[in-house]
Amino acid sequence: MNRLGFGAMHLPTEPAADRANAVAVARRAVELGVTLIDTAHLYGGGANEELLAEALHPYPDDLLITTKVGFTRSPSSGEWRNDGRPDSLRTQVDEALRRLRVERLELLQLHRLDPEVPLPKQLGALRELRSAGKVGRIGLSEVTVAELADAREIVDIASVQNRYNLLDREHEPVLRACEAAGIAFLPWRTVAWGSTGEQETIAAIARELDATPTQISLAWLLHHSPAILPIPGTARLPHLEENVAARRVELPPAHKKRLDRLDPLNHLDRLAENPES
Repeated sequence: MNRLGFGAMHLPTEPAADRANAVAVARRAVELGVTLIDTAHLYGGGANEELLAEALHPYPDDLLITTKVGFTRSPSSGEWRNDGRPDSLRTQVDEALRRLRVERLELLQLHRLDPEVPLPKQLGALRELRSAGKVGRIGLSEVTVAELADAREIVDIASVQNRYNLLDREHEPVLRACEAAGIAFLPWRTVAWGSTGEQETIAAIARELDATPTQISLAWLLHHSPAILPIPGTARLPHLEENVAARRVELPPAHKKRLDRLDPLNHLDRLAENPES
């Protein structure tokens, strides 16, 4: 598959005009060669999955839509919470199959580990779903190196989806563990919010390579590790086309080294001070 995918989280499912635009964005992503689209039960309680089915079903043979389970919404408060109970996971998988109009989820990821449910019960339920033919491969999201190792004692893990970008490399050890084990690493928040274009080195390299700061950030991910499959998301067609064009950005070794030397910890300190950035 093409390594630069698409995160569908930002696609609005209502009102009608916004939904029509979201359908157009999803279809344009596939037209531009995207072969990996990420969604989740959490995104609108399954509404995002239904939107993708409306836009793209019947799916092209080379398109992989991956979804995530492991959150439920409280009927009383409307708040979402971790829910790794086996019955809940089985129900969410059945709902995802119906919403996406497929017989098998080729890649299913556990959105978060539920600290209140033993890990063998959570992953055991997903393993049973795989044995039943409802799931092809199993992935995890927002895990540590130790949690990944524990999970792999229970079931084969095909992917890990952690927050990671040029200016936020907290999960670099997880990425390296995935590389060593042949596990795909799907970073979310692939571009640091509100600061990529302001960072002097990124902006300078973008000018030198006739690209945008966003494209430089995505190109760095693609050059940083062969295990990385970025899934940038957007609800705007121009932004989508900008993101996808990052595949064509050649990042010379000297420019890559300049980006490698950026201090992501300094960015994390600023992000903690200004969480809106």
